Amino acid sequence: MYFLPTDEQRELQRGVREVLDSAFPLEKLPGGFDTGLWSTLVETGVFSLRTELELGLVEAALVFEELGRAAVPGPLIGSFLADGLADGPVTVLEQLHEPALVAHLETAKSVLVLGDTTAWITSSFPGEALAEPIDPLTPLYEPVTTPESTGRIAIDRDVAQLRREGALLTAALQVGLAARLTELAVAYAKTREQFDRPVGSFQAVKHICSDMFVRTELARASLHSAAVMLDEPEAGDGNRAVAGAKLLADEAAMVNSRGCVQVHGGMGFTWEVPVHFFLKRAWLHATEFGTADEHAEDLAAAL
Repeated sequence: MYFLPTDEQRELQRGVREVLDSAFPLEKLPGGFDTGLWSTLVETGVFSLRTELELGLVEAALVFEELGRAAVPGPLIGSFLADGLADGPVTVLEQLHEPALVAHLETAKSVLVLGDTTAWITSSFPGEALAEPIDPLTPLYEPVTTPESTGRIAIDRDVAQLRREGALLTAALQVGLAARLTELAVAYAKTREQFDRPVGSFQAVKHICSDMFVRTELARASLHSAAVMLDEPEAGDGNRAVAGAKLLADEAAMVNSRGCVQVHGGMGFTWEVPVHFFLKRAWLHATEFGTADEHAEDLAAAL
């Protein structure tokens, strides 16, 4: 059983990074959802890794890590989970009871609804936009109609498995965010000077950056092992692995975002630098497909 990415898998990840660096540089991030980028992702096969390329969740985790590193906005996870069952972007409604919020409802053509025991895909329905979503690049909507009352396509897949896969891919996005935050902090520490010295030469800043790196690598190792266990159930307990991966990834993204803001000093609290976009996206992902408390309870129950 191999838990480290193969050369072919690393090459896939490298290719996706090159596409994103070219099509969606950091300067384009404030613009939000990019239809041109979305078409590029579809053509590249990001959402059809399993259905057309016949790859697994290990490869999907590597690709979604790169999507997280670039902070790509849009209904990414729903489009991957529902590939082959709907055309165009697909967003996710994780629960039917209050508070039921849907991201990118106006962008998506379809909605993947996860009920308590069944899942289905329905056409996009009206929703009332929240005035101040936690992430300015991820608009949130409160449905004004009941998804169960609209025409729907049943999905013959286990809802619990869909939630596990969603949690894994969300963890991958968080690992990508954590890694990019580390890169931004290190780059700024190398160029920002105080007392005629780069701030990165100060021991306190070195410790912050090194802790960010270690935190990211621990989360990445947990993510990749969880992906292997979902692809190959005989390797171990996939439920427990995904819960641990989501916990570590959420922690890495959120703590690294605070560390990156601190390294940037006063600039870190302004809209002039992109750090706040990563911080707010990390906060958002931490609420998706299970919170820290919920995954901690799952881990405790598995002991």
